[in-house]
Amino acid sequence: MTQLQSDAGAKGIDKLTKAYDDIRAQMSKIIVGQSDVIDQLLIAMFSRGHCLLEGVPGLAKTLMINSLAQCLSMTFARIQFTPDLMPADITGTDVLITNQETGERGFKFISGPLFHNVVLADEINRTPPKTQSALLEAMQERQVTVGMTRHTLPTPFFVLATQNPIEQEGTYQLPEAQQDRFMFKVFVNYPSYDEEKLIAMQTTGNRNMEIKPVLTGPEIVELQHLVREVPITDHLVDYALALVRQTRIGQAGVPDFVNDWLSWGAGPRAVQYLILGAKARALLKGRTYVSAEDLQALAAPVLRHRIVTNFSAESEGITTDKVIDKLLEVTPAKEGELTSDPRLKAMFSAPKANS
Repeated sequence: MTQLQSDAGAKGIDKLTKAYDDIRAQMSKIIVGQSDVIDQLLIAMFSRGHCLLEGVPGLAKTLMINSLAQCLSMTFARIQFTPDLMPADITGTDVLITNQETGERGFKFISGPLFHNVVLADEINRTPPKTQSALLEAMQERQVTVGMTRHTLPTPFFVLATQNPIEQEGTYQLPEAQQDRFMFKVFVNYPSYDEEKLIAMQTTGNRNMEIKPVLTGPEIVELQHLVREVPITDHLVDYALALVRQTRIGQAGVPDFVNDWLSWGAGPRAVQYLILGAKARALLKGRTYVSAEDLQALAAPVLRHRIVTNFSAESEGITTDKVIDKLLEVTPAKEGELTSDPRLKAMFSAPKANS
């Protein structure tokens, strides 16, 4: 019997769905609309992943992350990324300290803002790659190295970053290796007419809503472990693999439009995050199993920053999201159809690497 089938597992699922509902209720006091964005933020958090939000200024990206942080009984730090920000400004540094009693001198590590549970990297693409890359070790290893010493970051640890579109002036595109460390890249779009009207009314009056904490750090860690217990069938793992592996140009089973439009495909981390995110989404939807719908819903936020379009695609106005939509169209979701598809047979029957 799995943990999800036990009484403890059932209680954990109830706790997760209640936390999901409570967090959304608290955030709705401040945030109008953006339902899909909030869902993806929560899925990333319960999957132990980091999240990158992209949108033009004024769409409440920072406010959204601030509101989420207020829902959690954990430490929070905001880093405003600027062109003159240095790596030591976020990781911390060794400082020479003199003992006033003994006169002895020695180095003491002064931790930077990364040493918090929730870190808001605001306008991350406003700072040069040198400082952006200082986040790599923290995001992947949950630690930072200063000098010859490694310092462990607190648990849980999330980086929730915002960025303006790349084509705006004064921005630096994130290095590909760092983009890959973000579980999701989420687009924050303009609100609808009714939503914007409500925003205008709420923010120009005396309305003052207080957000109450919903979850503690240990509770989040417990729920993260529960997410990993969600079962997934071999067929759906094959489906996730098919979606990701079809982005790799020149490989067996890759459709022609991928070879025509992409210059680079997604790596294995995309499969890992796609499956983990699908497990978390299933629980948040009240299910104890993963469905193809979960994988399809998260394909775009998982893949859009891991594939690179070429000049031919850009000249035709083809975006990464259009490539992903077309991949979903040409990839059969049903078990029998997936494995018997003539084009995909080449992918599933490809020779295995030597062990």
